[in-house]
Amino acid sequence: MDRWSRRGLLTLGAVGALAACSGDPSRTAPTPTGPSGSPSAGTANWSQLRRHVTGSLALPKDPAYDTVRLLENPRYDDNHPLGVLTVSGADDVATALSFAQDSGIPIAIRSGGHSYPGWSGGGGGRTGLPRALVIDCRSLDTVTVDGTTATIGAGAALAPVYAALGTAGRAIAGGSCATVGIAGLTLGGGVGVLTRAMGLTCDAVTSMDVVTADATLRTVDADHDPDLFWALRGGGGGHVGVVTSFVFATQPAPTLGTFFLTWPIASAPEVIAAWQEWAPSADARLWSTLKALGGEKHPDGPTLLLSGTWVGAQSSLDGQLSGLLDQVPAPASRSSDVRSYGEAMASYAGCSNIPVAQCNTGPGGSLTREAFGATSHVAYDVLPAGGITTLLDHVQDAQSSGLLEAGISMDALGGRVQDLAADATAFGHRSALMTVQYTATFGDGVGSAGAADSYVRGFRSAMVPSWGEHAYVNYSDSTLTDFRSAYFADNADRLATVREQYDASGFFTQPQDF
Repeated sequence: MDRWSRRGLLTLGAVGALAACSGDPSRTAPTPTGPSGSPSAGTANWSQLRRHVTGSLALPKDPAYDTVRLLENPRYDDNHPLGVLTVSGADDVATALSFAQDSGIPIAIRSGGHSYPGWSGGGGGRTGLPRALVIDCRSLDTVTVDGTTATIGAGAALAPVYAALGTAGRAIAGGSCATVGIAGLTLGGGVGVLTRAMGLTCDAVTSMDVVTADATLRTVDADHDPDLFWALRGGGGGHVGVVTSFVFATQPAPTLGTFFLTWPIASAPEVIAAWQEWAPSADARLWSTLKALGGEKHPDGPTLLLSGTWVGAQSSLDGQLSGLLDQVPAPASRSSDVRSYGEAMASYAGCSNIPVAQCNTGPGGSLTREAFGATSHVAYDVLPAGGITTLLDHVQDAQSSGLLEAGISMDALGGRVQDLAADATAFGHRSALMTVQYTATFGDGVGSAGAADSYVRGFRSAMVPSWGEHAYVNYSDSTLTDFRSAYFADNADRLATVREQYDASGFFTQPQDF
């Protein structure tokens, strides 16, 4: 039997490297290279790998290759990995890790395929990364609810996760995008529409199954490999473990009041000033996001939008919103609704009228992939008047950017996020006021990747004097220089220590590492 097969792996000396099965980052092994600088993958015996896994391996000449290699962002459709292994379980992950080590080829790890810089695509395209073997965990998508506990496979997308939990009358906090993988969300912390009421997604994790590079399947929790468990809750994917499954402590599924308000952009200075003081310190049961967006989709000028959720008594929602509305001009439009947890999460995902099995962008899915560029801030300070002016100037610039839609989204933190100390998990931004996304979409002949990147990064740069350099690891930006401090704040040094403990040989690397 080959030494990189599942049983053969157990005879290997420990290389000390770990990879995280996350849709955001990927891991790339140091490899020998040929004269052109590309990985010397010619010695890889792909037929033997195929024989030793129970999942499916797609190579460039295979019919499935051009489907399974795609990420959720079409801008990275030029990625051409060496192969894509759709794993069936932890054994396949272990086999793939050893195969890559012996063959001298890089590895990229994929959960949902939402990596902002495209690092889970396997290289060979505009990312500039070497071509890699993609370990695709999207087939690890089982969701099992047992009482108050949910066991969720690392590749499960959020839409079916919320549907399964809601049917069982249970809930976890998470993001609103239907196709994001649970691993990418959770490993980076996990912010979303119930963050203030329930905490970060990673706060609900009680244990994880993790495959290490020596083929050991570890179940990590507060008592077993506690440092690894700590790092996997907020340290981002792609650094310290190929997570194949999570166990979550769930909460009773709440009834959600959802609300949506708009203002003319002329009201934005007053609304932004009031919102940033109100939203992070409001009742923890209230969450909101404030967006200012322009571009080709807004021919009449930029728009200011507020949406949010309330999980308290529905009769109290108006009183909660009065803390903001009493300080600002009357909104141009206002609507609200009351939904179950499952209904509300499907609505946020754009799947209210779509069967959950079709709430995806894959074959048979009803959703469409969208090309975009994005970056982020984690904001600790309210904007002064000058900062608000700068923000709105850049929103106005979206009108002449040639992009479909571009602008800023500010998502309130506070509430239950602050229940834990900054060093309780690897997510170090517990006391921040908000996470901020700068986004720009393009496609159908409108805009380009270069224009989108220029817009969002220019916007972020302009806001640095007000908001500093902190950023959210799940919204990774390959151009950040001091990314360790930006993503992990005071937890960066401990994360580096954990990486040294579990990856002393530095076998896995990626463009932004601990």
